Amino acid sequence: MALLTFKGGIHPDDGKRLAKDKAIVDVKPTGDLVYPVSQHIGAPANPIVAVGDHVLKGQMIAEAGGFVSAPIYASVSGTVKAIAPHLNPTVGTVNSIVIENDGEYKEVEYPAIKPVDEMTKEEILNAIGNAGVVGMGGAGFPTRVKLSPKEPDKIDYIIANCAECEPYITADYRTMIETPEKLVEGMKIVLRLFDNAKGIFGVEDNKPDCIAKLKELTADDPRLEVLALKTKYPQGGERQLIYATTGRAINSAMLPADAGCVVDNVATLVSIYQAVAEGKPSMERVVTVSGDAVNEPGNFRVPFGMNQAELVDAAGGFKTEPEKLISGGPMMGFAMFSLDVPVTKTSSSILGFTKDEVAKFEPTACINCGRCVDACPSRLIPSRLADYAEHHDEETFTKHNGLECMECGSCSFVCPAKRQLKQAIGSMRKIALANRKKKK
Repeated sequence: MALLTFKGGIHPDDGKRLAKDKAIVDVKPTGDLVYPVSQHIGAPANPIVAVGDHVLKGQMIAEAGGFVSAPIYASVSGTVKAIAPHLNPTVGTVNSIVIENDGEYKEVEYPAIKPVDEMTKEEILNAIGNAGVVGMGGAGFPTRVKLSPKEPDKIDYIIANCAECEPYITADYRTMIETPEKLVEGMKIVLRLFDNAKGIFGVEDNKPDCIAKLKELTADDPRLEVLALKTKYPQGGERQLIYATTGRAINSAMLPADAGCVVDNVATLVSIYQAVAEGKPSMERVVTVSGDAVNEPGNFRVPFGMNQAELVDAAGGFKTEPEKLISGGPMMGFAMFSLDVPVTKTSSSILGFTKDEVAKFEPTACINCGRCVDACPSRLIPSRLADYAEHHDEETFTKHNGLECMECGSCSFVCPAKRQLKQAIGSMRKIALANRKKKK
């Protein structure tokens, strides 16, 4: 049977060999921890502690600032040192709570939990919301909100994004290998919210061991299915994953729920399990540290707030000073100029490279080869959209579906002229979206 996939896409060197076989290592920080109040889409969380307060691990330090928001919890015990702007991995400086780690890791006493099969839907949603669970694949959308569509009875599929298609990142892979039971149980908890839905685990076929484990764990449950996907970037993109697993298509004006789907990634489903079944707030995640500049690439279970420089030290530091640092994957991640930033809820990886190959490219004129069109998973003409963007022609850019771009970077990757297509399109897309909001 043909593997499930989508049209377009690319096959970059995945680089996963560096950390794929490295078991998850628990890391305890020794320095201060920094908790940005904006680690999610929506309203920032509101600090509920003051400078000088002593806090325990698992204690709420910032409450949700609205319906589309999420609380934040201390991941260590210690003293609140400051509440002030601090450098963030992706968006400049963000107001942050700084805790001086006392190294004792004293934890709050969590309230008794109710067995999952005795919980109502509302109790499950409240447990997820109160725990501060957000989408940990990068978007950071509050999970309680995502799991509260207007018409839950019209949700047909809960899709676990197990593709992990970004090069170098192996955090989800190691989670599926080492604790697949938590992933499956997390899916079962979500299915309790949707009476008519089926659970799908979409896994790229370069992870046959994960496919085998998940099939074994789901064999006796008719509501669960494991689907093998063709290994191709960006197979883990939300629109591409929905199309590959269900055959349903969505565009930028739609939510997955409009197509009867809800998508959550591996780390999010595990966090849901811990929140509902174990009663623990979202305080940690698995992060891949990799790249050819890293001494000992690996996967680490890290408390939120830990300094990324300290995490790199846990991976043996750098062999040589890297020319390129990336938060997230090399295709859709963010370049960093400093590691003096915290691990947040959406920090999937830290990558260090000895050479910044992209910066050395000299763009030349488009040769109209059409490779960007073949690669584009959104079925656009990136070369033309980049032209409109470079000429600040927002009207024509929008008319030719520029807002449908998912900024995956496939076009830039295949362009023989080395044009910075993604960057140009992404910049104009942000301007167009901002102007659209102003008109509402």
